[in-house]
Amino acid sequence: MFKSVFAKYITTFMVIIFISFAVLVSIITGMVNSYAVASKERMLSNTAHGAAEFLGARAETLSANAMDQIVFASQADVDRMLAAFGNLDEDMSILLVNEDGKVVRMISADGEIAAGGARIPLSIMNEVNNLVELSEFQTLEGVFDRPHLFYTAPVFTENGYVCGTVFACSPSVTQDALLDVMIKTILISSLWVMLAALIFVYIITERVIAPLRNMSRMAGEFAAGNYDVRVPVKGKDEVAALAVAFNDMADSISRLEVMRNTFVANVSHDLRTPMTTISGFIDNILSGAIPPEKHKHYLEVCRAEVSRLARLVASLLDISRIQAGDRKFEFKPFDICEMARRILFSFEAKIDSKRLEVEFFCDEERMIAVGDHDAIYQILYNICDNAVKFSREGGVLRVRVTGVKDNHVQLSVYNEGEGIAADDLPFVFERFYKGDKSRGLDKSGVGLGLFISKTIMDAHHEKIWVTSEQGKFCEFNFTLPLA
Repeated sequence: MFKSVFAKYITTFMVIIFISFAVLVSIITGMVNSYAVASKERMLSNTAHGAAEFLGARAETLSANAMDQIVFASQADVDRMLAAFGNLDEDMSILLVNEDGKVVRMISADGEIAAGGARIPLSIMNEVNNLVELSEFQTLEGVFDRPHLFYTAPVFTENGYVCGTVFACSPSVTQDALLDVMIKTILISSLWVMLAALIFVYIITERVIAPLRNMSRMAGEFAAGNYDVRVPVKGKDEVAALAVAFNDMADSISRLEVMRNTFVANVSHDLRTPMTTISGFIDNILSGAIPPEKHKHYLEVCRAEVSRLARLVASLLDISRIQAGDRKFEFKPFDICEMARRILFSFEAKIDSKRLEVEFFCDEERMIAVGDHDAIYQILYNICDNAVKFSREGGVLRVRVTGVKDNHVQLSVYNEGEGIAADDLPFVFERFYKGDKSRGLDKSGVGLGLFISKTIMDAHHEKIWVTSEQGKFCEFNFTLPLA
């Protein structure tokens, strides 16, 4: 894939450069051609008028009858003048024509001076004899065998008599030789520039594609189960940002894989342990190894283990329903202060066993929040259960319900105890995460309660967060809108 992307980059850049140079050549050629045409027309016009003025100053008489020859004071001067004007351009011809259209003097493009004898078409001479100065591009039949651009100018004698007309003619209006040299120069320059651009584009494209190629290789290794690979990050551009995002994704996947493995191990342990306990006690009761007077005690143990299994299965089902989007929430008003009191009363036995100092604060006797009653009860119960479970003996357990800005209420559950390590704080609400990996403090949980709580709060479009200092305290907070 990346080779094709690389080829696309190179091809695209080369096409852009080629088109740019083609447009540049077209523009320059057009400008030079326009300039050449204007220069050629200006030169022909100036030549015709200059020659006419020079000849008019030297014209003496015409023959009395046919006016087929103009008589000048110095024919040699006239020839030198015609040669001088003809040398202004390599393909320009100058014609001296009388009123009948007969060419009486001519200097051709190759510099040869001839007496002439050919005749200008009558249609052109009619306009010339009416003192119309022509600037046209057409064939002068009998004079040239192909079309010429010509400018005309009348020759006046000193007494104002028109004694003839000067034709300055050119078969081409463009400077072909100059254009050819210029186009060749531009093409050669373009080839060198395209070669240099190809080298630079190759280097730049390789720098862009290389990280993508690395990411492709890393993704393949990820698919093969190697979660330790990372993409090297170089620079601070968009590709580097993509590499950083890829590495962050890899970290998240690796962490999720570790949590998943831990979760499977925890669930397996939590399923196997109570089932082993229940099976062992029932087998001993049935076999008579446990005396009848102790049956009730061991049946109570079995019931506790069954309840533990039920809680685990309920959590797993809750996770499945939330992820599948099957759990629906009903947002209704309820008294959040009353809910907090009832939950605290339900932990009375555990609180007394740990001799906890309970503090309860509520801004008002009744505070009506809006949310799914059962879901919020599940969150608050889970947080309070963790607070009691991880509180130190004789520590403080504080529940606070306060009104905050934007017509919201904030619930805070604070406990003094082990707290949460700073490294664990960013992950406490992630699925499968369980900070007490040794299971020394928490023997009943599987690390799903806080993930479920976070998912429920997200569904309510509210926030839940935790602050903690390891070895001192832990405080969970969440918000709800007031009715």
